[in-house]
Amino acid sequence: MTPAFQKRIRKRVLQEWRGLPGEARADQSASIGEVMEKLLPKLGLETRIKEQDIRSAWLEIVGDFIAKHSQPERLVAGTLMIKVIQPSVRYELDRVWKPEIIRKLRETFGPKVIRDIKFIL
Repeated sequence: MTPAFQKRIRKRVLQEWRGLPGEARADQSASIGEVMEKLLPKLGLETRIKEQDIRSAWLEIVGDFIAKHSQPERLVAGTLMIKVIQPSVRYELDRVWKPEIIRKLRETFGPKVIRDIKFIL
């Protein structure tokens, strides 16, 4: 075999091994951040990360009293479900504090993450 023929075969084997049709691309590397941005939504983990961030910031956002009587449970399609311990607390939060809590959540996490909140027993 001639050196030119060996070089062509080597190149073709490497392309097949890499799964690249035709010519090999120069650089296909991506940063971890770029990969995670694409991967998290596909795996459904993006919502879970936001839920954890909301739980971590809950005391800071709503204050001590409300945090003792409520807890963020889950985030579903932009609606944050908040578990409360008593019907009276639920009524107070829903009628009086809801707009203020939504405003603070949107300031912290952005308007696209939190669109509404619902209080559940």
